Amino acid sequence: MAEYDFDVLVIGSGPGGYVAAIRAAQLGLRTACAEARETLGGTCLNVGCIPSKALLNASEKFHEAASGALAKHGVKLGSVELDLPAMMADKDKAVTGLTGGIEFLFKKNKVEWVKGLATFIDAHTVQVGDPSTGSGRTVTAKNIVIATGSSVTPLPGVEIDQKIIVDSTGAIALEKVPGHLVVIGGGVIGLELGSVWGRLGAQVTVVEFLDQLLPGMDGEVRKEAGRIFKKQGMEIKLSTKVTGVSVNGGKASVTVEPAKGGTAETIEADAVLVSIGRRPNTDGLGLDKIDITPNQRGQIETDHSFRTKVDGVWAIGDVIPGPMLAHKAEDEGIAVAENIAGLTGIVNHDIIPSVVYTHPEIAGVGLTEEQAKERGEIRVGKFPMAGNSRAKAIDDTTGWVKVIADAKTDRVLGAWIITSVAGTMIAQVAQAMEFGATSEDIAYTCHAHPTHNEAIKEAAMGVNGKPIHV
Repeated sequence: MAEYDFDVLVIGSGPGGYVAAIRAAQLGLRTACAEARETLGGTCLNVGCIPSKALLNASEKFHEAASGALAKHGVKLGSVELDLPAMMADKDKAVTGLTGGIEFLFKKNKVEWVKGLATFIDAHTVQVGDPSTGSGRTVTAKNIVIATGSSVTPLPGVEIDQKIIVDSTGAIALEKVPGHLVVIGGGVIGLELGSVWGRLGAQVTVVEFLDQLLPGMDGEVRKEAGRIFKKQGMEIKLSTKVTGVSVNGGKASVTVEPAKGGTAETIEADAVLVSIGRRPNTDGLGLDKIDITPNQRGQIETDHSFRTKVDGVWAIGDVIPGPMLAHKAEDEGIAVAENIAGLTGIVNHDIIPSVVYTHPEIAGVGLTEEQAKERGEIRVGKFPMAGNSRAKAIDDTTGWVKVIADAKTDRVLGAWIITSVAGTMIAQVAQAMEFGATSEDIAYTCHAHPTHNEAIKEAAMGVNGKPIHV
């Protein structure tokens, strides 16, 4: 008999976990995945990336039709009505299709789904089941990968009821359009979900403690984002802290004051979205049983191969340091499986693109201009979408492309894009950077015409002061 039930047990079936399990099985390892949800896919597919993008798409279509924006293109519509239940059903259909698809892939690749919460007994043994009843199954594995993802960071003193005061999960399932939605937190999730409900008719107020939106992004992007969202009708309160939230008679009252102190004011709202970040899901795993102590942020420390300090225990995704992004977790899932199999799995954490799926989209990869300047002399090329023929032809000229390069070597250090398809465009720069490209490499690469990506070429040409269409 085998010493262990499995060669690999992955705890968690989010983008990192399910990818790790499938890749391990492809490499010939006996693999299982422990997941307590009724469906696979983790937060991303069930209540995060996928349903929010479905709603962003649907709400944008509604807004285009209802606002009369299509008339200038020769498309005239009569009365436009919102069918919110149908929109939510469409969102749910997308989720069901994708989560079911992962279950199919598990069966295809012979990955066993062990249903229940997993808790360590020792470094090679977990109990999978219902902790409250003690029921479940003991599973052993030579290698255990922790891929339990993250959950919403709570705001002290504010209770989420998923009706009036909601987190991101509740915000994708509201039963009606709120008259006034207050979003606490000006990060990616808050702006995306605020955009959804703003397009559907809500008045949206965003309260951000810092002096700009989108913490961590390029400074110029952050300022431009504020201008864009204000133009779209959002009220943006920067350098403002929330001191209290109360609910009375089906309404919420949000008390705020300047971040540095000052006169308080109260904002009345029909719904409040708490969106101040996410935290790693490391509680309840029994990490103390295997002598692993998370750091101050609740993260598990690993080496570059994703090994923890405990032999046979690995960790990936949101539970380890780095950006909490699904595509980062996926790449780590492939890498950790390959490392377990004796291959060489590597993730270049310097080149992880980030995207805000508002309209326009906002995307970046590599260093911000501020970070690049701290490291040495740089050159920057910037090109407005108003000079791009494709954007002009479809009357979608908001935004620009910025390419940042080292002044001595011309190697591309980062790029930042604001335009309707920025999330798709950024892949070109990420791939170029992965191969160590210079701005000249991009500038002298033939781009199809007319495409949005020509703006990347022009921005790269601009690094050396030679753009054509500006």
